[in-house]
Formats: sequence, C-alpha cells, structure tokens
Amino acid sequence: MTIGLQTAAYIGSTVLFILALGGLSNQEKAKRAVWFGIIGMAIAVIATVADVRVSLSGLLIGALVIGSVIGAIVASRVEMTGMPQLVAALHSFVGLAAVFIGINSDLSVHDFASKAEQVIHEVEVFLGVFIGAVTFTGSIIAYAKLAGKIGGKALILPGRHLFNLAIVIGSLVLLVMYMNHAGSWTLYIMTILALILGAHMVMAIGGADMPVVVSMLNSYSGWAAAATGFLLGNDLLIVTGALVGSSGAILSYIMCKAMNRHFISVILGGFGDASGPAMEIEGEQIAIDVDGVASALEDADSVVIVPGYGMAVAQAQQSVSELTRRLRAKGKNVRFAIHPVAGRLPGHMNVLLAEAKVPYDIVLEMDEINDDFPETDVVIVIGSNDIVNPAAQEDPNSPIAGMPVLEVWKAKQVFVSKRGQGTGYSGIENPLFYKDNTRMFYGDAKASLDQLLTQIH
Repeated sequence: MTIGLQTAAYIGSTVLFILALGGLSNQEKAKRAVWFGIIGMAIAVIATVADVRVSLSGLLIGALVIGSVIGAIVASRVEMTGMPQLVAALHSFVGLAAVFIGINSDLSVHDFASKAEQVIHEVEVFLGVFIGAVTFTGSIIAYAKLAGKIGGKALILPGRHLFNLAIVIGSLVLLVMYMNHAGSWTLYIMTILALILGAHMVMAIGGADMPVVVSMLNSYSGWAAAATGFLLGNDLLIVTGALVGSSGAILSYIMCKAMNRHFISVILGGFGDASGPAMEIEGEQIAIDVDGVASALEDADSVVIVPGYGMAVAQAQQSVSELTRRLRAKGKNVRFAIHPVAGRLPGHMNVLLAEAKVPYDIVLEMDEINDDFPETDVVIVIGSNDIVNPAAQEDPNSPIAGMPVLEVWKAKQVFVSKRGQGTGYSGIENPLFYKDNTRMFYGDAKASLDQLLTQIH
C-alpha cells in the first residue's frame, strides 16, 4: 500500500471514529455508532499492516490471529456484570503497549537530523513510558477492585500526596538526566516509579468512586496511545489517542460533577474516604413480602424504578422489563431513574435496559426526574445503595457527602430489592433502609421480581 493510499485510509478511519463517538450520545444511534468504530478500526489495522515499511512476517500474522481469537472469545463470554472489569483490563494492555514501544525505541539506533529532533524524541519516549506505566498498574488495581479480588475500601497512607508528588518530581529529575545522556537506566527507574504511582493512585480511591476511575483510566490510555503515536510517527494513533483521551477526560469531569467531586482530586487519587464519624442511624429495617409489594403496585398510579449494580449481578433486567410492560398495560405511569454513576461503568444501566428492550423515552436521567419523587406513589430500588443514599445530604462526614443523589425517600412508598442487610460494595450505610416509608424486599433481585410477576397480570 502506498503512503498516499494509507493516508486516505487513516483519514477515513478518523472520520468513522468521530462518527462512532458522536453516535454514542444517542441510544437509538448507538448500535450504528459501534459499527462505525468496528469498521474504522478494521480499516486502520489493514492499512497499518499493509504499509510498505512493515514486514509481513509469520510472527506478525500469528500475533494478529491469536489476538483476534482471544478477543472474540473473551467478548462472547463476558457478562454485562463483568464489563467494568473487562474495560479496566483492556486499558492495562494499552498502557503496557506504550511502555514496550517506548523502551524498544530507546533501545533502537536512531539517526537524528538535528539536536531538536533528538530532544523531541527523548521527551516522547519518556512521556509515553510514564503515562503507559501509570495506566498499566492503575488499570490492574481497578480490575482487581471491580472483580472483587481485593477490597473496595480506599487505602489511605500517611502523606500519600507527598508520596505521589515525590514520584513525579523524581521522574522529572530522571527525565533531565535521560536527556543529558546519563543512560537508559534513568528510563527504567522512572518506569518502576510510574508503576508504583499508578497502583498507589487507584488504591487510594474508594469503591463508591470506581465508575469515575474507569473513565479516568480510559482517558489515561488515550493519552498513552497519543504519546505512542508521536513516537511512531503514526498520525492515526495520535488522533485516536487524542479522541479517547479527551472524551475520557470530559466523561470523568461530568461524572465528578454528578458526584460533587473535584476533578483534580480524581487525577491525584485519594478521594472517597470519610472525614469523621458517620451519623448515627435510628430505627430498623422492615421487611415486606411479595404480596405486599404487589398490592402497593396495584394501587399505585405512578411508579419509578431505580436500577443499580445489584440488578446487573442478578441479571434481572428482563424481569424488570416484563414488570414494566405489565404495569404500563394497566395504565400506570412507569419510569426509570438513572444516576450518572449507577453501576460500575458509565452508562451501565442504560445498556442493560436497552438490552431488555425497555423503551428509551421512559428512561430518565437524575436531573429530569428528581423533582417528581414527591408525587410518585411507589419507588422500586433494585440493587442500589449510594445513588439513593440520603446521607449524601444529611451527613457531612459521609464519604459521599455533597454527592447529588436520587431523592427516592420523598416518594409515598419505597421498596428496596436487596440480597441482605449488608452495606454493599462501597461499604457505606444507607439511612434510606430505616425510614418509615421504606420496606425491604429481601432476596435475589431476579427471583424476587419473578415472584412479583406471578402476582401482576
């Protein structure tokens, strides 16, 4: 393939990637947008492999085939409940690739046309490896937290910000030494420091904030790819990395606003921890059986369903969809309330509901529906904790203090579908469960809803 034809292919891929990102903002266009991305990436891979400067060896072909097969197997087997940790794991691959490419470039012999070109190359190598290493270990820790391999509680070390700052300053000193030809050992020591920094930053983030971490790591992986693109002189990789990096950063910012967090705090790591003793909770959790829930739904005119990660774990979205269909057939006003950080991945609940064919027009964001709860007869909370937690407004010492939440407790009746009396993934107690108008509908979400469906015809 000639350089001109490859450039045209890269431009086409760039356009398709932009269309893919733009289409994902609309549920009805999302499927087509995904296909734009798939086709764009296929064109990009083919154009890169067909480059006259690329030796099409058996090793390269084998790597492409093996990688494609593994990707297809993993994608076909993963459940939606495992999607957050899969995304985190894939981010780690991008970071590791950036590290390997940077070190390989350092080991290669280069013939620079000028001193300025050499300086630019050295900075590109150093930044690419640094960002890639931070992304790699940060993503590994995020994967472990999301998959339950390690606890979701924030690891708060004394002087953690000074520790992070010391690593960054040390890396800058090593960069200066590297550019003054002190040797490749400076690059390797920086790599180790960056690996430690990435792990420490994400370990210092609590489980309640993991959705922000996923989007933040998405941004990091994009900037790592962009840095690699500069290093390889690949325009498409630069553009693609910039698209991913900027979109991830924007998403992180939006989610931080939704959680009342500061974006800089996310970048530095170390939020999601309490600042004092939690407020005492009075009362007790009162259980209700399926007959009681069914009776309340029969009498209700307006119903709001709040889905959370518990719905995903129980794979209850189809049962939720059928319950919605039956209630609407009875003339009841049924809507869904989606918090920006519901689940463990941005847009997690929207995807599950779309998969279950819940109509798009009754799925509303927090800002669209929060004012309607006082006029709502019944709210059904399915596997949610933090996003419906009144402690965010009532307890200044809560880890989620100040976070905008769905004010479900203002409804006439609230039913919470929950496995047991535990605090859930984030470990934060929820006063909602003890309020006078709340009843606990204990049990597996799918089994509970299937029981409810036998009462609602």
